[in-house]
Amino acid sequence: MTRPQTPLNSGFGPQSTAVEVMRGINLTGKVAIVTGGASGLGLQTSQALSAAGATVIVPARDGVKARQALAGVDRAEVYPLDLLDPQSIDAFAHGFIRSGRPLHLLINSAGVMATDLARDRRGYEAQFSANHLGHYQLAVRLWPALQQARGARVVAVSSGGHRIAAVDFEDPNFLQRPYEKWTAYGQSKSANALFALALDRRGEAFGIRAFSVHPGTVLTDLARHLSEAELDSFGVSKATAHGSIPEGQAAGEGGDYKTLEQGAATALWCATSPQLQGLGGVYCLDADIAPIDSPDAPGVATWACDEVLAERLWALSEQLTGVRLG
Repeated sequence: MTRPQTPLNSGFGPQSTAVEVMRGINLTGKVAIVTGGASGLGLQTSQALSAAGATVIVPARDGVKARQALAGVDRAEVYPLDLLDPQSIDAFAHGFIRSGRPLHLLINSAGVMATDLARDRRGYEAQFSANHLGHYQLAVRLWPALQQARGARVVAVSSGGHRIAAVDFEDPNFLQRPYEKWTAYGQSKSANALFALALDRRGEAFGIRAFSVHPGTVLTDLARHLSEAELDSFGVSKATAHGSIPEGQAAGEGGDYKTLEQGAATALWCATSPQLQGLGGVYCLDADIAPIDSPDAPGVATWACDEVLAERLWALSEQLTGVRLG
């Protein structure tokens, strides 16, 4: 069944770490694909899955850099993939399908944030393309392997930034409206949440469950496109942004900032926790199902957990990519 946006009281919280949520989890013989799995939160995720026994496949644009980052991570494999290039996505997915392996976990952790206006080769706005459309196409192309797992989970890494903007179905690619980088980012993160909801509806009958997550506020290389002034507003600098926490702003201590180990916890919990057995289609944070936004309990915006909007996004994604299930 698909559970409403109601917290489980999982026993975890904003300070919970990857090690804590993975305690007792055995993934021996399981196969995971982690986009963005060679840096930041994705690297933490890859390391934790490997430590639990999984084979971890990391698609990357820069294979040399990815292999260096993953040195020492057992059973890590790196293959080329560019989420802005539909042919590259198809080539990666077809290669995996030809391997004959089931896919037990697909964690869509790669992304870009607040970039200047750029477009993929189809003319689609780059944040919407990389953060959503590329992952949509990847999941659909990998569908046979997800089915083969007979119990797979897909995790879409969204963000609290989804509250900045809902999906503009009339002009998602900023062809008519003026481009604003934070609006574009917020739209792509809302799309991540809606994607998981629509995917879960299609996958439930095949044992494929999907979740979206807000990892928390974690300062990673995702902030590389921000100016010094923008970083200064977060209380950090370019020299100290990666993995840092501004003084007095630690999660659970009156602040919002998390370490990398804390930031990876929710995606890992969604990917592996037995507490979510039989559930799906929900937005999670702090290693629990998030509430719907209210003044007392910020969680997920209503537009990001709306089944009608999720179906509308799925149809738009089919239209824009030309890729469909079946």
